[in-house]
Amino acid sequence: MSFFRCIFLKSGYKQMTADALAGPRQIAMALLKPGWEKDYYQRPAIEPVVCVGTIVSHEMMPDGKYNFLLQGHTRAGIVREAKDKAYRVAELRPLEETKVSEKDLSALRGRLQAVFDNGTFLATDIGRQLRQLLWTPLPTDAIADLIACRLLDDPALKQTLLEETDVVRRVDRIVTAFEAIHPQLSPPPYGMSKPSLN
Repeated sequence: MSFFRCIFLKSGYKQMTADALAGPRQIAMALLKPGWEKDYYQRPAIEPVVCVGTIVSHEMMPDGKYNFLLQGHTRAGIVREAKDKAYRVAELRPLEETKVSEKDLSALRGRLQAVFDNGTFLATDIGRQLRQLLWTPLPTDAIADLIACRLLDDPALKQTLLEETDVVRRVDRIVTAFEAIHPQLSPPPYGMSKPSLN
């Protein structure tokens, strides 16, 4: 799946991170449902499908907060939540994804390559890094998930992609969304600057 850089602000999550680091270093990331603001300091409703990841690096701030890099690896559904911790704990059920081969995804990989090749996105660092991945043996679905994480901004769309276990359908949706935003990703032509706000 993808990498997430995380920093939690609520005090209970300091203990959560410390506990995770003392154990298997795994944390589930959940998206808060719309309207979460009114219940933020209680137990706001969360989406039923989460991303489980492993903390691959971390640093502890002077105030006790943690900044860490999480590598997502499993889609999971929430079975039930426990309520005996200072932070949220849940029993999860891993979601089974459809089995696909690279041959099944070859046309979609070609569409991804075309997005990078047709435009100026390669003038950006992230564009060059992602384009290079398409020339490696890294599976197409993993590259597509990384593109969704790094370049698609709509949280609701990203949640539906997380919930999608049909790999071909998910990659197709990511490629289609990526194609749609491609013009916005291109840097301005040489000599042009963004309008001033002054």
